[in-house]
Amino acid sequence: MLSALLLSGCGSTMNPFDMRIIESMSTQLSDILVKEEVIVYEKEELDALKAADRIPLKWKDKVSENHIASFYTAYDNGAVYTADEGGKLTKYDASSGKELWQVKTKNQFSAGVGVGEGLILIGTFKGELLAYNESGHMLWQASVTSEILSTPQVQNNIVVVRTVDGRIFGLDAIDGKRKWVYQGATPSLTVRSTAGITIAHGAVFAGFPGGKMVAMSLFNGNIGWEVAVSQPRGVTELERMTDITSAPVVNNRFVCAAAYQGRVACFAINDGAQIWARESSSSAGLAMDNDYVYVTEEKGVVAAYELLSGASMWKQSRLGSKKLTRPIIQGQYIVVGDDQGYVNLLRNYDGALVARSSTDGSIIQNSASLLPDGFVVQTAKGGVYAFSTTQF
Repeated sequence: MLSALLLSGCGSTMNPFDMRIIESMSTQLSDILVKEEVIVYEKEELDALKAADRIPLKWKDKVSENHIASFYTAYDNGAVYTADEGGKLTKYDASSGKELWQVKTKNQFSAGVGVGEGLILIGTFKGELLAYNESGHMLWQASVTSEILSTPQVQNNIVVVRTVDGRIFGLDAIDGKRKWVYQGATPSLTVRSTAGITIAHGAVFAGFPGGKMVAMSLFNGNIGWEVAVSQPRGVTELERMTDITSAPVVNNRFVCAAAYQGRVACFAINDGAQIWARESSSSAGLAMDNDYVYVTEEKGVVAAYELLSGASMWKQSRLGSKKLTRPIIQGQYIVVGDDQGYVNLLRNYDGALVARSSTDGSIIQNSASLLPDGFVVQTAKGGVYAFSTTQF
């Protein structure tokens, strides 16, 4: 499994589809670096999971199975978009699940779906960014320097895309022409991950290997500030890995990020001054509302920290899985998926399990996407499941 680790500076032109020993790009770092640990759940815990209410299923469908890449579903303007490794982009009616159109290409998609400002954005293993309109017609195609493993984003007529070699590109949303590029520092040993970016307030926020987070101008790529979310510790390079492998979260005052084998920390959005930091280890990511920062930590734990102080508020460790997705917030609930194909609905103020439902039994690799009345997930086997939360 160490094949999922990359030595920066050792370039590779190998087709990723020839590297079948590489597992899903959403594989958590703990599975790569830490000896397998068997987690034993008490009968009472398992019985509680079985007795939980079910989350109503709105509709379901199936796209191609994904062996290497992991995709986010995307909701926009009443529609859900999905992509798969086979090169298919599909649009559904979000309410009924009716397929509105499907684009079949000869590309091998690696990242997406990104939506916004009338664009549907998909990345490929060959470093191509494809832009479609809401009718499924290709608008433009742009080339970047290496594989695209995280979801492209768009705001203020600028598309931002991140590549596996540590670069972040700003492209013109009209024609895909390059406006700027940022090269992040890469340690000698890092993890091939789907770490994304967050665009807010005219800035791009991104975390990097080594625990660094930067804020740069959306319009020209200039750096506003750089901070250390976590500092490497330990003797060996593996022990010292403290990569940020998820996108930061932002509100009007703070930006927060979490690192593997490191910390969760929040900073002032204007100058990067640290507000608080707590020991934590997360490779899945975090979410934020007006009161709490929610973090999916290692070994199947979801934790909530008070937004202003970082005080620990609650931890939920009884979901029957050691591998959970990044949390998302749906009203007063937190949604997380797991490696057994379950979706879990937690109360935001105490982490209690409200309801859960199964999908097709395969891993849910990325966080759910919000719908106006629920959420939608995509599994490794290509299952697309939309759930309703209106009854809770």
